[in-house]
Amino acid sequence: MSKKIGIPRGLFYYQFYPFWKSFFEELGAEIVVSDHTSRKILDEGVKKCVDEACLPVKIFFGHVENIKDKVDYLFLPRYTSVSKKEYVCPKFGGIPDMIRNTLSDLPEIIDTEINLRRTEKNALKAAIEIGRYFSDDNKAIKKAYKKALISYREFRQQVKKGIFPGELLDNSANRVQNRNKQNFSPIYDMINIKNEDKYKNNEDKYSEDKCDDKCNGDRSEEDNNLFNGKNRINSNMKLNIAVLGHGYNLYDSYCNMNALYKLRNLGANIITIDMIDENIINEKSNLLNKKTFWYFGSKIIGCAYHLLDRNDIDGIVYVMSFGCGIDSFICDLVERAIRRNKNIPFIILTIDEHTGEAGMDTRIEAFIDMIRWRKKYESDISSHGKHVYMCQSSAR
Repeated sequence: MSKKIGIPRGLFYYQFYPFWKSFFEELGAEIVVSDHTSRKILDEGVKKCVDEACLPVKIFFGHVENIKDKVDYLFLPRYTSVSKKEYVCPKFGGIPDMIRNTLSDLPEIIDTEINLRRTEKNALKAAIEIGRYFSDDNKAIKKAYKKALISYREFRQQVKKGIFPGELLDNSANRVQNRNKQNFSPIYDMINIKNEDKYKNNEDKYSEDKCDDKCNGDRSEEDNNLFNGKNRINSNMKLNIAVLGHGYNLYDSYCNMNALYKLRNLGANIITIDMIDENIINEKSNLLNKKTFWYFGSKIIGCAYHLLDRNDIDGIVYVMSFGCGIDSFICDLVERAIRRNKNIPFIILTIDEHTGEAGMDTRIEAFIDMIRWRKKYESDISSHGKHVYMCQSSAR
């Protein structure tokens, strides 16, 4: 009988799950993933975790509580660094100890350290140590590692095409097309059903305003495919909105109150860090006078500078969790760079344990409305700030 290994659906899940899934299954283990984030999981995490922790860590505690009684092993690797000369948040390294000293009745925890700061060769060493829980054959472990790398690279290529990691990991493309209620995430289903009519109303609203082609354009095939997972990145969508932030904040729909899907339902074409070539991000991150040594911070800074070089970005959204030390200054650096170098609309969406969505809805809708207004009327503002009526402009 194969051993069951539990992987919580939080933190690095949205980045590395395809790798570990392939790795463990190749070694004969059965993967058990915790349920989608819900109010119950959030409440459990808030009760069990320390108050000072950020929202994603509290949610992670809830996922561990959700899965701990269903598996033989809990996979909680001690992430120290996932890239050369950079660190991840210290809480990642402390997660195994925090869990072990907070929750009770835990199965055996696999907490191997993953530290690639000095050399990426340490990844294979960590994989061999982890693989020993399921096999004594080093050749089999190395073979599983190589197959896992292939799966991971394929996953990354799909994300670069514009598909959200959560959609790939949960087979959302099929779920959206088939409306399979049994496998469909309740919160994702709810927001799409609720907002499809809302999106159509916004389409009518802006077509009635008779915005120019650049603002609206005719209803395209890409727009009709908005809800079936096709053509996420294309030049015919109405607005290109870049969304910055840590992956676990962006792709956990419950955590961010469906911010990405709400933007998409309002006609936005979403661009995230994971959809941009990593080599470009690394190159641009070196533009700072001193390179930041935080993994997430470096990627966000590099992405922001890349976006400033593009002329097709209509707005930038920064999603950050309340209490995040890294984002507290990285967000400020990003905002300063945008204000100084380019006049791109920018907004910060801060998420925490509160579950009321009214404030989030208002900010997102106002942000999109403001961008559309600028596209339609900005050319009618004189250099002295006095409004020039369109009839006066045409008369001249």
